[in-house]
Parts: sequence; structure tokens; C-alpha cells
Amino acid sequence: MKFLRTLVEKFVGKPVDWDEVEESLIRADLGVPMAIRIIEELHKIETYRTVTAADVSEIARDEVLRVLPKTTKPLEALPDRPGVVLVVGVNGTGKTTSTAKLAHYLKARRHSVLLAAADTFRAAAIEQLGIWAERIGVEMIRGQYNADPAALCYEAYVAAQKRNAQFLICDTAGRLHTKTNLMGELTKVRRSLAKHDETAPHETLLVVDATTGSNAVAQAREFHQAIGLTGLVVTKLDGSGKGGIVVAIQEELGIPTRFIGTGEKLNDFAPFDPREFVAEMV
Repeated sequence: MKFLRTLVEKFVGKPVDWDEVEESLIRADLGVPMAIRIIEELHKIETYRTVTAADVSEIARDEVLRVLPKTTKPLEALPDRPGVVLVVGVNGTGKTTSTAKLAHYLKARRHSVLLAAADTFRAAAIEQLGIWAERIGVEMIRGQYNADPAALCYEAYVAAQKRNAQFLICDTAGRLHTKTNLMGELTKVRRSLAKHDETAPHETLLVVDATTGSNAVAQAREFHQAIGLTGLVVTKLDGSGKGGIVVAIQEELGIPTRFIGTGEKLNDFAPFDPREFVAEMV
């Protein structure tokens, strides 16, 4: 990630250029409010001495740490019923692959998992998740192309109960004819799951691509308003030079990053560690 390293290196041994600092912070996708706050803290130092590159690094880290949660809440199995995880996001963010990686992560920790291929509007998504399911060694409930996703998730919950699965992970559609249709379809899925368990889904995770910047913040805002999110899965945190969206979304919407994807392999997936993230900023 190292998305502040270039900024700091520019000012080693010379005065800080305030316009360049502000522009670089915003370009790192930290969000305007965070960038302004970092600048204000740096100006406080300027009142009694020259601001250095080390100051930029230290203040940025401190301010980001104030926004991010101290710890990341794990996914916890329920004692008497399947824990339902709804995975949402627009096409192209790595949603289906992240669904498979999450299943693999949970299985590696000795949890029983059932997948539901509820992205029935993209035939390739059903096949893609099916290939992953076979590779991971987990069962998958699938329907026909263009089948009703809400009905499929309803049936998948029944199957999860019969199999005593600890987790049911539903991969949902990433694009329908209009955004309104997509959000309406997701709302239907939530209602169908709630018929089995009024607290389901227990987690709704939005997959966002770190390289899309402010567009990821807009996606989080829309999905959160429509269906309520409990966390993010941030993909492509693998040297893109970005990553600030983790901070921007947390600050604006209060949605924590729960998992990160850093590559194409199944194991390139881990719980988000706030302190490690901040350590990697520079």
C-alpha cells in the first residue's frame, strides 16, 4: 500500500508544500474531511517550528488511528442456527471470488459452510462460484440462470439447517437493469431470509475495489442506505498505492473494513488489522 511514502519522500530535507500535501492526501482516497484535519494538525505545529516530512507521516497515522476501530469484529458462528452472510457489491469488484475466499477462510478454521449462488442474473457467476466450491470442498446451492435470487436464498437456508451448516454465504447479483432494481432485489433477499430467522442476514458485507477510490465510497453509501451494511471486504490492497477508502468509508458511514483481499490466490485474504494497515501506510 505505502500510499503516503511518496508524499513523505518529496519533503525530506526541504519545506512542506501545503498545496501538494493536501492534494496528495486527497489523491490517496483518505477523503476530504480527513485530509483537512491532517492539514489543520500540521498547521498547529507550524506555529512554533518548521513542519517536516516526519511530521506529515506521524500526524497522518495518528488521525487515521483515531478513526479506525481498535479491533476487527470476527465472524462468529451462532449456537443453534446458520449464521447468514450476504455478500453484495457491483460487478467487477471481486465479489464472487471474495465469497469463495471467505468460505475457504471459514472452512480452514473448522467451520462448516454452505454457499448459495444467488447471482442468478450473471450465468458466469454461478459457474465461477461452482468451480470455487468444488476446489474448496464445500457444498453449493444453485438455481437456473435468471431464477429468483430471494427464493434461492430461502431454499439455501433450509438446506443449511438440514446440513447443520454453521455459515450460509450468499453471493448476490452485482448488476440488474437499474440500481433501483438491484437494491429492490437485495431487499427481497433479506426479507426471504428473515422468514426463517428475523435476525438474518447476520452479516451484510460489501465488496469494494480499493483502486476505484471515491467511487467505492459512493457504492458503500448506496448499499448502506438500501440494505444496511455490517462491514466491507476491500479487494486489490496489493500495492495499488491506494487504500485510503478504508478510512474514508469508516469516517463518513461508520462501516468498518472486516476483511481484505491482496491477490488472486485463495489464501490472499485475511481479517483487517487496523494497526498493521496504518503501519503499512508509509
